This record gives sequence, C-alpha cells and structure tokens, in this order.
Amino acid sequence: MSLRPTIDFLLNDWLAVESLNQRERFADHSRETFDAVLDTCERIAREKYAPFNRLVDTQEPHFDGEKVILPQATHEAHKAYAESGMLSAAQDADIGGMQLPYTVEAAANTFFAMASVSIGSGLLTVGNANLLMKHGTDLQKQVFALNEFSGRWSGTMCLSEPQAGSSLSDVVTRAVPDGPDFASDSLGPRYRLKGNKMWISSGEHELTENIIHLVLAKIPDESGKLVPGTRGISLFIVPKHMVNVHGELTGERNDVALAGLNHKCGWRGTTNTLLNFGEGKYPVGGAPGAVGYLVGQPGKGLACMFHMMNEARIGVGLAATMLGMAGYHASLDYAKGRPQGRPMGPAGKDPAQPQIRIIEHADVKRMLLAQKSYCEGALALELFCARLVDEQHTGDVQAADDARLLLEVLTPIAKSWPSEWCLEANSLAIQVHGGYGYTRDFPVEQYWRDNRLNMIHEGTHGIQAMDLLGRKVLMEEGKGLQLLAARMQATMARASQVPELAAHAQALGQALAQISAATRAAWATGNPSDALANAVPYLQAFGHTVLAWIWLDVVLTAHAAADSPARTGRLAAMRFFFHYELPKIGAWLQVVSQRDATCAELSEDAF
Repeated sequence: MSLRPTIDFLLNDWLAVESLNQRERFADHSRETFDAVLDTCERIAREKYAPFNRLVDTQEPHFDGEKVILPQATHEAHKAYAESGMLSAAQDADIGGMQLPYTVEAAANTFFAMASVSIGSGLLTVGNANLLMKHGTDLQKQVFALNEFSGRWSGTMCLSEPQAGSSLSDVVTRAVPDGPDFASDSLGPRYRLKGNKMWISSGEHELTENIIHLVLAKIPDESGKLVPGTRGISLFIVPKHMVNVHGELTGERNDVALAGLNHKCGWRGTTNTLLNFGEGKYPVGGAPGAVGYLVGQPGKGLACMFHMMNEARIGVGLAATMLGMAGYHASLDYAKGRPQGRPMGPAGKDPAQPQIRIIEHADVKRMLLAQKSYCEGALALELFCARLVDEQHTGDVQAADDARLLLEVLTPIAKSWPSEWCLEANSLAIQVHGGYGYTRDFPVEQYWRDNRLNMIHEGTHGIQAMDLLGRKVLMEEGKGLQLLAARMQATMARASQVPELAAHAQALGQALAQISAATRAAWATGNPSDALANAVPYLQAFGHTVLAWIWLDVVLTAHAAADSPARTGRLAAMRFFFHYELPKIGAWLQVVSQRDATCAELSEDAF
C-alpha cells in the first residue's frame, strides 16, 4: 500500500497547491517540479530510511568516551537527505534554496517520517536556521544558517533544564559578557554560558562537522542575580566547535560537553542528551565557559525561540501522524492476509467452513477505519496548516493576517491531536495484530513506542491545552476563533447542499455551538484557575471538532470525484468520525462548562 495517492489527492485535488505557482515566489514551479520533489523524497525514504528502521531501534547511539557512535545507515541517510536539497527547500534561490512552498516541503517530509522517524530528517536543523534567518544578523545568517541549510552543520534547540522541565521561567543557565570587548564581536555580542540542558535531541553526534546549539539563558542583573520569570531570558548561538567570520572551523572546541545519553522507549535512533555548558572540560582561550553569541535583544530570547518552537510543533504533529499512518498500513496489510475465525450465520459459526481473513470481521474493520479516520484526517490537518504558512508568507495583507491568526489557534491542535489520536491508531494497529503485535517480529510495537514521545515533545498536552484555552481563543478579542468558525460555517454551507452530507454539516454546526458555549462558560468567572482546570478536555473537544470540519471539507472534494475505492474509503472514514468520534465532545465539554473542580480541589493526601 502506498502513501503517495493520499498525498497527491490532498495536495492537488483538495488544497489545489499548484495554484500557488501564480505567485511570484513560486512562479518557476509547476505540477511537474512538485511531483519530482515528491518522487525524490519517496525514493530516498524507501532506499535509505525504511530498511533501517528496526536497526536504529536496536543499535542505540552510544558514547565511546570521545564521541557518539551511530550506525552507518544513519550517516548515509543524513547524507542523502542533505544532498537532496530538502534542508533548504523553502529558502530563496539566491542562497541555494528551491523556493518550494512549505505545503509541498511538508508533504515531501512525510515519506521520511513514515519510513523511519528516529533516523531524523533535519527538523531541528531547519527550524534552527529559519529562526536565524528571521532574528539573526546578516553575518549570523551567513555563517550559521547557510551552513545548516547546506547540511554541512546541524542545529539543536536547548530550552529545558533538569530542574525546570517545561517551566522555562525557572531556567538558571547564566550568560555573562565575555570581556570588555564583548559587544563588538562580529558574530554578535559575545557571552560565556554556564548551565545544563536536558532532553536535547541530536545534541551530540558525528553526522556533521559542527553542531549549532540555540540556547536559552539569563543574563544576570547589576547585582549578579537572575531576573525571575521569562523576562530575563535571552537567546544565544553556541557552536560545538568555534568558527570564524568566514564559517571556517578554528580548530578549537567550545566548552560544551556531553554529560550523558538519555535512553528512551522510542525514537532510539536519535541521540537525546544532557549537555553541560561551561563546566571547563573544553576551555576556550584557557578559560571555562561556553562561548555564545546573542541573537536579537537581551531579554527577548523566548519570543525568538517561539519562532522555532511553533514550527517544531507542526513538525511533531506531522511525525505523530506518519507514525500512526505507518501502523495503519502495517495492520491493514496484516488483516488482509491473516486467516482467523469463521463467518457468523443464522445458526452461529460453522467450524466446517473455511477460515476467513480477519479484515472480514466487523470489529477489525472498526479498528482499521478508526486508524484511517485519525491518520488521514490528521495528515489533512497538517497539510492545511502548512498551506496557511504559505498564505502567511505570500498572500495579500488581509489573507496573510487571517492565516497568521488561524495558525495561532490551530497550532496547539496540529501538535497535540495527532500526538494523542495517532498514538491511539498505533495501539489499534497492535490490537489488529493480536499477540503478534507485541513482538518485535512485527513493526507496530516500535511505531507505538516511537509515537509515545510526541505527547510530551515540544510541549505536553497540558501546556498545549492551556495555550489554546488560556491564550489562543482569547487573543485579539477572539478574532482567531471567529475566523476558524467562519471557515467551518463556509464548509457547512457547501455540505448542506449535498444530500449525503447535509446531516454531517448539521452535526458540525452543533459541535461548533457547543465549543463556543463552553468557551464562554469556562471564562464566566474571569478566573484563570476556574477556566483552565479542565483545559485538556477542552483541547480534546476542540481538536475533534476541527478534525470533523477537516474531514467534511476533504469529503466535499472527494464526493465530487468519480466513483472509486479511494472515494468510498474517504466517505466511510468521514462517516466513522462523525458517528463514532464527534459525539465524544459532549462529555469533555460538560466538565469544561461546569468548571468542574473535582481534580483541582482534591487534596494531596487523598491520592
């Protein structure tokens, strides 16, 4: 079973991505160039990634005392990906990019995520370089970002600390000016950093000649104290190896040391590290302290980092989606070939009858259809968000601003919904395999383990939920939520004209009304503690409503097409989601609307 027909349908039939070629930035592209990119990425993923997915799971990165060792297959996959040009796919042609729409770039990257997510395909490197292109100086762009886009160097994001976790206000990594001439360094104001960063993906390896860390740290005030909260957080470029203004390695190692490798249940092919900055293991110029160059303004680092974090959140959602899709494809293939059980007749089962394949059982069809509805719906959502990114960058003023606001509201959903429900798809894929699903003879248990990280990666469910209910639906007087509702209503209006879809349009309208009412009820007291106590059920209900809308919009396109098994499957997946999933929002929103305090008020000693 191939992913490509689904990608082609969503890109070309539903999103009409070829229409972007009418815009100046994409004028040199055509359906043929888009297809060529997809063909190349599909081939590299098939040849360099998929055959080694189990290998990188069993041969985890290890430290030999000097360097981190990765399988040769990882080196070859990284080399092939860099040589494909995908690291700079969306960048300007005059710096070596393709000026590819982000929608096509995201679609092309699905092949790698599905083939072997933990081999990696440069998500953090691209996000790191994109951040520098937006917030860095011209020389920082030239020296650091362009070398990352070429694949010569790689990048990380260093936020979390062992004692702080997701609470960035508790970051204690310090950055002090490096000498009296610190402000005049050509690469940016120069500081010395000391602290520890935890859970740093790709924080140490030999895949590239240098690793560029983007590090959050606090600059002490005049008394030497760190400013409480997030106001004092600044952002720094900290290379593993020191470089000059020409992007050449100086031969001196920066004071960044690997403290240890984290061993996770999934994503085992990606190094995950604890890094010590400035402990003195690799003194620079004879002095301890990791040399870092300030990005942007002091105290404004978190605003810069959110540029990378939001991009990474869409990437995490896409990774979660494709892991779910990989499990769906595997369990579908298994169900088609596995004989077990017999059909139920009026007199029960006749043991004399031949066995049937498990795909002929209604409950197995239920599990497969659930996976299809979760994963193909999530893929459509992620590509829709990618299309909004293109609109934000290349649309007219009003369209760009609308896209910005829609992305603000949808990003928590794009990250969190696939992380929960495509993980559930992986669980169902194991169930379809029965006892075999728990063995390493089949890939579905690894897909589940790999996907379990994504509910935590780039902000937990709870963080995304508080962001959605506490900020995004309220910002700019609720304009983003109003824009989203208007998009949904437009889809409902079209669907109500199609007899087969009219009832689903009505159901979506009722769900949207419930969301609006619950939002108002949650904030009725004006007390954030009351509103946010049940932010996660709100996130779940909101996400299900968004996915119901996405499916209805997708099916409007599918319904107009000629009859085919693919068309039948999409209509069935949409019906499944409306019949089996959308009704769940009532229970979730009940506790939101009532500001239920069962969890919030329970005393610690009652657990």
